[in-house]
Formats: sequence, structure tokens, C-alpha cells
Amino acid sequence: MKIASWNVNSLNVRLPHLSTWLASCQPDIVALQETKLEDSKFPDTELAALGYRSVFAGQKTYNGVALLSKTPASDVQIGIPGFDDEQKRVIAASFGELRVIDLYVVNGKAVGDEKYEYKLRWLAAVHAWVADEIKRHPNLIVLGDFNIAPDDRDVHDPVAWKDQILCSVPERDALRGLCGLGLHDSFRLHSEEGAQFSWWDYRAAGFRRNLGLRIDLVLVSDALKARCRSSSIDREPRSWERPSDHAPVLIELN
Repeated sequence: MKIASWNVNSLNVRLPHLSTWLASCQPDIVALQETKLEDSKFPDTELAALGYRSVFAGQKTYNGVALLSKTPASDVQIGIPGFDDEQKRVIAASFGELRVIDLYVVNGKAVGDEKYEYKLRWLAAVHAWVADEIKRHPNLIVLGDFNIAPDDRDVHDPVAWKDQILCSVPERDALRGLCGLGLHDSFRLHSEEGAQFSWWDYRAAGFRRNLGLRIDLVLVSDALKARCRSSSIDREPRSWERPSDHAPVLIELN
């Protein structure tokens, strides 16, 4: 089974890319972030023609998340329970024995900014929710655009990024705390290599020069760790014309 995550940075713009990628890669479940579409404009019919059912939560211009799957979703949750937030950043659903949580983590803008404080509060709310979810759903996957580089191997220039947004100690501590609930960074189950990124700035030829960050993650629970056969970053779509600034990340489960 293939499970993927991709920040498409506008599904309206990137639908042709997504369609091409789905046809070639054939993942079973795909989590999307930054769809930037109101629900009434989500391309449900087009994706159904490709063999994918969709559950989604969107808003105009910003944010937006969706889960695509070859089998129907059940027990769908939109937003973090008990956390009052108008931004559409979270969707979860069950697919048979699997529980999948799709996160578009707050960027935070800059360390010390009010959006940074909101990010830390948001992450604390996610932690409390996932702590409950993993008790009820041992076969849990938490994936998406985390807007946190786990450690310096995941940053093209650790000195320049030290203590900056996406790399600050409180953000990384929050991610480690989430993993402490019994989740594992699937990429690190298969590779200790650095300079493997999932996001590159559009500016300064960031992709061509590999000036990136690994901020798109697939976390798997203890129960799924041994079943995770591979974890990878598909750089090819980032090289296409008018790409998202993120590449898809994916795992294969036995």
C-alpha cells in the first residue's frame, strides 16, 4: 500500500500535475495541503474519474486540506477537536484498519511573531489530540506539511537557519514531543542521509541549487513501523513547469 502527502500550493493551478502524478504513481491514499479552494470548487468529479474518492475542508485563497483514496473514508474529522480555529488545516479519516491525520502546520512567519505563538499553541492542541487518537487507533499515520525541519540534516544551511522559523528549538521540541507519543519519522527509518529535501524556495534557483528543507513528513505509529517498507521523496514533480514548491513524499506499507 502506498500512502503519500503533497502540498500542492493551489489545487486549481496544480490539478494537471496531480492528475499526471496519480496516474503514474498510483498511491492508495494521498493527503493534500494548501488546496486553496472553497469546498464548492473542489474537483471531486475530476478526481473520481481517476479512481479517487475525496474528503476535504477548504477555504478561499488560503490553507485547505484533503484526503484522496481508492477506498471510501469513514469517521471523518475536520479540525482539531476542542480547538477553536477557522483555518482549514486538519482533516482525518479511517481507511479500514488505518487512521490517517493530514496536517498543514502553521508556518509561524518569524520567531517571536504572534503567528509563531499561534503555531506553538496549535501544535500543543495537535499533541493532545494525537495522544488520544493513538490510543484508539494503533495503526496511525500523521502526515503533511509540518513546516518544521526535524534536525540540521534536513536544512541546506543549518548555520543560516539556526533558531529561525521552521528550525527553532521550540518548534523542533514540539515535533519531538509528537513523536514521543509513539510515532516515527518514516524517512529516518530508511535513511540517515542529509540534504534530502521536500521544499525549495522559488527564488534564487532554490531547486536547481538544492537549497531546501525537509518539512513534509510521514509519521507512522509503533504498530506500523515494522510494516513500513520504504519512504521516499519524489523530486520529479518539482521540476515540472509551474510546480508547487513542495515535492510529494510517500511510504509503502506491507
